[in-house]
Amino acid sequence: MPIIDVWAQHPTPRFLRHEMLDSLRRWLGEEIPAGEVPVSATLAVLDAGGVDRALLSAWHGPEGALVSNDEVAAFVAEAPERLGGVASVDLGKPMAAVRELRRAVRELGFVALRVVPWLWGLPPNDRRYYPLYAECVELGIPFCTQVGHTGPLRASETGRPIPYLDEVALDFPELTIVAGHIGYPWTTEMIALATKYPNVYIDTSAYTVRRYPAELVSYLRAHGRRKVLFGTNYPMLTPERALAGLDDLGLDEETTELFLAGNARRVFGD
Repeated sequence: MPIIDVWAQHPTPRFLRHEMLDSLRRWLGEEIPAGEVPVSATLAVLDAGGVDRALLSAWHGPEGALVSNDEVAAFVAEAPERLGGVASVDLGKPMAAVRELRRAVRELGFVALRVVPWLWGLPPNDRRYYPLYAECVELGIPFCTQVGHTGPLRASETGRPIPYLDEVALDFPELTIVAGHIGYPWTTEMIALATKYPNVYIDTSAYTVRRYPAELVSYLRAHGRRKVLFGTNYPMLTPERALAGLDDLGLDEETTELFLAGNARRVFGD
C-alpha cells in the first residue's frame, strides 16, 4: 500500500544544531551529524519505512532561514519522484513573503506553504498571515501549520486550535488548512475544527501510532477517515518508528489507504 509522508525535513546543519531542538534531542537520544546530510540518507530512511513519497519542508523564522526554499528545491531535484517541496517564508515581511511564496510555487514547483507559529510567537489569526492565506487560495495550495503543545523550547499558546485556527477557517473558507502534530492536548478541539470545516485536515506528524490519542483513533475509524493524513516530522521521528503498530489501530483497508496516501494525494495534488 503506498505511503506519503506529508511533514518531513531534509535537515541542514544549522537546522539540526539549533538550540530550540535541544529538548527533542534529549527525548530521542539523537546525535547531531558532523556535516551535511546527503539526500541519499533521507531516501534510505524512507525506504526502511516503506514510504513512497515525502514532502520536505523549508523552515524560516525571525532569525532567517534554517532550511531555505532553494535548499529544499535542490534536495527535491535529486529525487523528484520521491520528494516534494513545501515552502516557508519571512512572516515579518508580508509582501516579500507573498512574492517568495509565488516564486516557490510557480518556479520551484512547491505544493504547499508551511508556517510554524511558535517560531514567530504569532498565532495563525495574526494579521501578518492574511496576505499569505489569500495567495494560497489564488495559487491553489494548502496552508500547513502546527497545532498542539510545542516540543521545542518555545511557548505552546500559539498551537491552540480554538480560537486561532477557527477564526482563520471562518475568514478563508476557500483555504485548505493542514494542521500538523495532531493538536494534543487540544486534540478534541482540532477534531471539532476538522469536522466543522470541509477544508481543514489533521496530520499525525511528530507522533508514533502508539501515541495517537484515543479520540483521534476513534475519529479516524469513523467520520474522520477522509480528514487525517500521515506524517512523521523526520528527522525527529523516522517513518519506520512512526508506523510501528499500525495494524493495532483496527482500520479497514479503505481507511488505511486514505490515511497513508489517498487523503494526501487529494489535499496536495502531488
